[in-house]
Amino acid sequence: MVGGMRFCPCFEGRSYDEVIPDLDPVLLVSGIGGSILHSKPKKFGFQTRVWVRILLADLEFKKKLWSIYNPRTGYTETLDKNSEIVVPEDDHGLYAIDILDPSLLVKCIHLTEVYHFHDMIDMLIGCGYKKGTTLFGYGYDFRQSNRIGKLMEGLKIKLETAYKASGGRRVNIISHSMGGILILCFISLHNDVFSKYVKKWICIACPFQGAPGCINDSLLTGLQFVDGFESNFFVARWTMHQLLVECPSIYELLANPEYKWKKQPEIKVWQKHFKDGDINVNLESYGPIQSVSLFKEALRNNKLNYDGEMIALPFNFAILEWAAETRQVMCDAKLPDDVQFYNIYGTSFDTPFDVCYGSEESPLEDLSEICHRMPQYSYVDGDETVPAESAKADGLPAAERAGVTATHRGLLRDKRVFQLIQKWLGIEHKLSEQPKTSKLAHAAPIKPVI
Repeated sequence: MVGGMRFCPCFEGRSYDEVIPDLDPVLLVSGIGGSILHSKPKKFGFQTRVWVRILLADLEFKKKLWSIYNPRTGYTETLDKNSEIVVPEDDHGLYAIDILDPSLLVKCIHLTEVYHFHDMIDMLIGCGYKKGTTLFGYGYDFRQSNRIGKLMEGLKIKLETAYKASGGRRVNIISHSMGGILILCFISLHNDVFSKYVKKWICIACPFQGAPGCINDSLLTGLQFVDGFESNFFVARWTMHQLLVECPSIYELLANPEYKWKKQPEIKVWQKHFKDGDINVNLESYGPIQSVSLFKEALRNNKLNYDGEMIALPFNFAILEWAAETRQVMCDAKLPDDVQFYNIYGTSFDTPFDVCYGSEESPLEDLSEICHRMPQYSYVDGDETVPAESAKADGLPAAERAGVTATHRGLLRDKRVFQLIQKWLGIEHKLSEQPKTSKLAHAAPIKPVI
């Protein structure tokens, strides 16, 4: 760990003493699921962390985070009428995107699944960045649309804050995953503000054209945040599914139907048909446009029990329409001439692309059965979440693009990624100019603590 020896992982060991002068400020922007969310009582009481938490995860999620989309406002609103969802602003915005469950137990066992920007923050501090002066974070309510007013205004305020705190130096943004979609929407809607405050944008693992396999299955059966034994301590797949069906951000990550994919992503279903007394089993295929009818049929009976009330959660066409408008906002984005753009994408890992439900031996009689079937994937190259084809297709004049062999979340603690960031931020030579006795001479690149 940079800045001090770690004898026990319960201790942070971060150093703030040595600061390299003349650093442009850095703003870290998280992706979907990458920000701590608190439930805040509207009248009085203590805030409760509802995402991410290890203990009582599923229970608190159902009580506080389950939500319904409001087509009049464009916001997803929690079903708990006595509370609201907020993102903690502690530590100049870095707390919310650092360790997503910052409990003592998680820190002691160093559960890497919830160590989000933690290692990158350590690396940047080791390179001389200082919280509140040259290092900031932007976490946000990732349930919402990437172009919704509160998120856009929050990013604008954060950029202004970093700009002023550093003495009027333009900001270098480092975004992860869906955070890149958020930045792209901001460029499109607030191009003059972006040009004024931003110098460089380093994008990591952004699903520019969507994440077909993962998102299609998220809408149909849910999402498992982690696999293996640890999944028993997280939110259940079905519980997560009932939230995602009402999240504009998920719909905005569907495969772009206008993009010319090397091969169109598909949802495949083994279906049993009865005709004239005969039984036929066919493999039906649905492309990005045809999948809408599949979503409608598969989710037509979807509902949840909230506090004794049955609430219908079918496929939401109002959100789909909103998401289509978001896609147009993204397409209209033009990178300002004086802003440099860099793109890091993950490679060499099997990444879901097509998704299949049922089998020839066990076909579906009704499409509503999909929500109770586990998927089978076909894979393409990527980072296990975002296909490399989608992550590379930014449509922007990039100063440089780089493929890195790492998983989606693993990119945030990858040695090669850190080297690229130091190079593109222009701090390699500054590090080499430090006296040999300085700790900073040994700060780059950092190896993640596992």
